[in-house]
This record gives sequence, C-alpha cells and structure tokens, in this order.
Amino acid sequence: MLLLCSTSASALIARVDDHRLSYEPAPAKLQSSASRQVQTGHLETVKPAISNTPVTYHGGPVMSSNTNYALYWDPPGASEYPAGYETGIDRYFEDVAHDSGGLQNTDSILTQYYDQAGEHANYDSHFAGALLDTDPYPANGCSEAPTCLTDAQLRNELRAYVEAHKLPIDLAHEYFVLTPPGVEGCYEAAGHSCSAGTKHAAYCAYHSFIATEKGTLVYADNPYVAGLGCDPGEEHPNDNPSDATIAGGLAHEHSESVTDPEINAWFDSKEEEVADKCRTFKPKTEFGEPLGQAPDGANYNEVINGDLYLYQQIWSNETGACEQRVAASPTIKKLAPKTGPTSGETAVKISGANFTSSATVKFGAAAATGVTFESSTSLTAYSPTASAGTVNVTVTTAAGTSAIVKKDQFKYKAPKK
Repeated sequence: MLLLCSTSASALIARVDDHRLSYEPAPAKLQSSASRQVQTGHLETVKPAISNTPVTYHGGPVMSSNTNYALYWDPPGASEYPAGYETGIDRYFEDVAHDSGGLQNTDSILTQYYDQAGEHANYDSHFAGALLDTDPYPANGCSEAPTCLTDAQLRNELRAYVEAHKLPIDLAHEYFVLTPPGVEGCYEAAGHSCSAGTKHAAYCAYHSFIATEKGTLVYADNPYVAGLGCDPGEEHPNDNPSDATIAGGLAHEHSESVTDPEINAWFDSKEEEVADKCRTFKPKTEFGEPLGQAPDGANYNEVINGDLYLYQQIWSNETGACEQRVAASPTIKKLAPKTGPTSGETAVKISGANFTSSATVKFGAAAATGVTFESSTSLTAYSPTASAGTVNVTVTTAAGTSAIVKKDQFKYKAPKK
C-alpha cells in the first residue's frame, strides 16, 4: 500500500509499505485525475509554487562524498538506448567529478547541509563507471506499460546485482538505474502512481535506499523521459536524449540523495527536499537565467568541465532562493580614477569579477552613493565625503565582500588653499 508520510497534500515523500522514497513529480498536464486524488493507494502530485520556507534538518545522515554508478538495465531483446545516450549520461557524471570541489554547478550549493555527526554534503564527487545489467526483466509487476517494474522489483534486482558483483554498499556510493525507452515503472502493482510514459503518470524519477546487513544501498530510478512531459522540450544543449534524463530527473535525484540519502535529513514542512522546492516546470524559475546558447540553439545554464548543460536549480537556505551555483565572492582589479576630492561625488568605475545587481560599495567605512551595476565585471559608484588620505574600496554581494588588495586603494585629496 502506498501512503503519504504526512497529511500534506503536496508532500513529495511517499511510503510504499515500510519503504520510504522521494519522487520528482511529473508536470500536472501529464497527471490523470486518479493520480491527483489523495486517498489510499494514490498520490497527490500537483506541485505548488516555490515556497520561501527553508528546508530543516530531521536527524538523518548526509553523504559526505558521493561515488556514482550509472547502471543500465538492458537485457538481450529489450529496447535499445538511442545512439549517444549512454555516453551522454556517463559524460555528465565524469564532468561533475572533474569539477569536484569547485563552484561551477549546483553541487556547490549542497555543501551547506550537514548532519548530526558533523559531516557536510561536500562537493566530493566521483564516477565509478557504467554498469550493464543483462538480467531479464521480471514478469510485469504493474500493467501500465508493456514492460512495467514496481519499486519492489527494481530494489530486488539492484540488491542482487550489487551483491553478486561485490560492489560497495554504504553512504558514499549511489546507483542510478537507467532503463531504456518503453520500460516504465509504478511504485506498486496497483499502478496508480507511475512514470511519465504511462496513463497514470505521477513522477519523472525518484530516489530511495535499501537497508541491508552490510549498510545502506542508495539508489535512484531514472526511467527514459526524452519526448515525454518531463523533458524540457527542445532545450538539449548537447543535442542528445541524455539531456532530457539529466534535466528531467537525474540531476534532481543526485542532489536530493546527497542531502537526504535515507529520506530523514533535509526537507521542509511540506516534505519537499532541496530539488523539489525548485521544480516548477516554468523555465525562468526552474532553470534561472541562461548563461548562453549552445551551438544547436538550446539554452544552457551550467558549464561543467567545459561541457554545456541545462538542468534545474537547487534550493539554498543561505540565500533563501533557488540557485544554479554558489556565487564566488567579488574581487576588485582596477579603479578609475584612483583619486578624488574629500568632498566626494567622484564617479569611480570599479572593474573586477563576480559583481551582482544588488552589490553595495564602501570607501573605507563609508557607503558609496549612486552604485550602478553595469555587468558582472563592472560597477560605477560615487565616492562619499571623507578626510584626506587613502582608503580601501570594497564590494559586497550575497557571496561575501571583496578581499583587500592594493588595486582597490582610493586616495582622497584635500582641496588646494
């Protein structure tokens, strides 16, 4: 039996018998009326607007490092993955691992979340490689598609595969199960809450865990979504159906697994985790401002290891908003002019990096007037009045205040007598 873990109609954490899972809802346009009913055996999956309430800690662990496997379950005779799909998924994991520890993508936001053991969800990511599972699919556990797997069937196969190949089972490793086109899933045999390729579409992907004698087996189910409602349309910056899986679930589940692997760590009062809070199916709020356009004309909002991606933002308690990445602190490289009268009102162009439209400027301890944001590398500010002498100019954004350097010095000159 599938039940919500709370009475909240917007809860995105579900319970299948005694097993908890957290799902990414399908767009409302895909959901049948049955999948929107709040009653035994059904889920409420209509997603509310972004709420500004923070996620709070509930006592469970986070993943202080994450080593990821891409597990392709594709027995002989099953449908094939499109050309380039597997290499596109693998490249994403490789790229995230390559930039590990940096500020280039949403993984940098996760580091603010911690557990009672003092561990943080560090951007310490690794790719252990692709796995191929050629075991046949079990007899259909649900009837929503020609090949339909319940969560119980998926868990049974994953555990058997991992144990047979003596793979790690702990809170430092995760298995992303990726099935080919036409292989759908439902939480349970009743088939009221299923993946996007079914008439009872309720979710795009989900993550969960299996408690074993050896430890916690962390996993995510990522059905094929290209061309379905979980796919952000033509926005495929790599011109590859793997873009749809990354944007339509995989990046979402990765972030939530790292911050809430046993679904008892970080979520808000509506049981929305750090990715749920930013899943709006509206490009401006879900993806944020694009960084540019890929060669095929698609927007992108992440550059990871030099490769272009478009996927949703992640909730940050620190900023109280959905973000693409942790912004770096501003830096100052040049002032022009470097001098001005003690009476103030000198228009000073400040060149540097990581400036934002909300940036503030100080000349010493005094706030500048008339600060104008021109770009992430250029501001103009008017000097306040001051006594004769040299002060340091600083720029402050939500990411911090620029470090004091010789190039930020401004000299006030007393008027000539």
